[in-house]
Amino acid sequence: MTRSNGTMTIGDVVTKLIGQDAPFRVTAYDGSSGGNPNAPYAVHIENERGIRYLITHPGELGLARAYVSGDLTLSGVDLGDPYDFLNVFWSGFEPKTPPLREIPAILSAVGLGALKPPPPPPQEAPSPWRRAVEGLRHSRKRDSEAIHHHYDVSNEFYEMVLGDSMTYTCACYPGEDSTLEEAQFHKYDLVCKKLGLVPGMRLLDIGCGWGGMVRHAVEHYGVTALGVTLSREQATWGQQKVKELGLDDRAEIRYSDYRDVAETGFDALSSIGLTEHIGVRNYPTYFQFAMEHLRDGGRMLNHSITRPDNKAPSLTKGGFIDRYVFPDGEITGVGTIITAMQDQGLEIRHVEDLREHYARTCRAWCVNLSENWDACVAEAGEPTAKIWGLYLAGSSLSFETNRIQLHQVLGVKVPQSGDASYPLRPTFGV
Repeated sequence: MTRSNGTMTIGDVVTKLIGQDAPFRVTAYDGSSGGNPNAPYAVHIENERGIRYLITHPGELGLARAYVSGDLTLSGVDLGDPYDFLNVFWSGFEPKTPPLREIPAILSAVGLGALKPPPPPPQEAPSPWRRAVEGLRHSRKRDSEAIHHHYDVSNEFYEMVLGDSMTYTCACYPGEDSTLEEAQFHKYDLVCKKLGLVPGMRLLDIGCGWGGMVRHAVEHYGVTALGVTLSREQATWGQQKVKELGLDDRAEIRYSDYRDVAETGFDALSSIGLTEHIGVRNYPTYFQFAMEHLRDGGRMLNHSITRPDNKAPSLTKGGFIDRYVFPDGEITGVGTIITAMQDQGLEIRHVEDLREHYARTCRAWCVNLSENWDACVAEAGEPTAKIWGLYLAGSSLSFETNRIQLHQVLGVKVPQSGDASYPLRPTFGV
């Protein structure tokens, strides 16, 4: 409602920008409202700082800052699983650009102070140029800081979100009714089969997380395995777990940069969810490392998030994911990964897209977060819990709608004889 003196309210501004058929309604601290009054979802702008976030960084970053800081709150939305809200929000909704003649009235409504950007919430990673203090992108120090930002939230938090497997990578669902734990077991089995693991082999798992692949391969395939991670909390949790299971005579979870692994001659190398962190320009040295650490005839399985094409920039600077989830994260098309593997000498034997499986996996994590919401908030704080709800629900939608994909690429280090030690018609048994 317009004020009695004829000036616009914040609600008037909102209606100008989103219309009255938007999938949500908006209320503001000045008592006004806008948008669709009959929508099932409501957005409340709590204070002037919320407006400042929205005005100074229009788009996803401003929305994220206001939401994470509590300056923008939601009603009718499951904060741990905001999938339905985001689905409606993304389904063709487009804010309108106001005509230039209305800009003065809009500025009058929100106040000139709205043009001054507030400091970002403490949960936000520094801007890319500030990260440069930690070194060039994907330097060892900067990679360590990026991994710490995302993976060292709290092992207890991850236990509640990821479930018993403590696996933070795409699962593979063997059936429509499979549980998350069944799907994670099936994923590890699929990787082991693709690698051709048999008792007595040596496996290197780089970017091993909490050691799920290492434990599965040692326990179910009789191999000896080394897993390395840049997260100290993951390494501590993972090594304790292998000891509890009595596997520490054949399994090690090491806190280390993979580039510092001195052992060589491995029969197999798995990389599940690491490629996103290393940077496209580092693919040559990454796959060269694989070649140097595999024996002749050894296999590498690379499992990573990909883009639907090889043309889009690999790094999206300044967005929600870069600032709140994966600082310096880079993803590209599977063709770029295959080319890099081939150029370093790996023969590509199999490629598989698990896009729909990752959509299901993220939904399952959202359900876990929602069901454990109070405990997750108590453990990690409400801002962090909200980030995860937004991130997981948005990721599920992105996989569903083919904005992003997940590919497994299997390569073999072929000796000069040409014998790849590979079956004529592999089925992988799963």
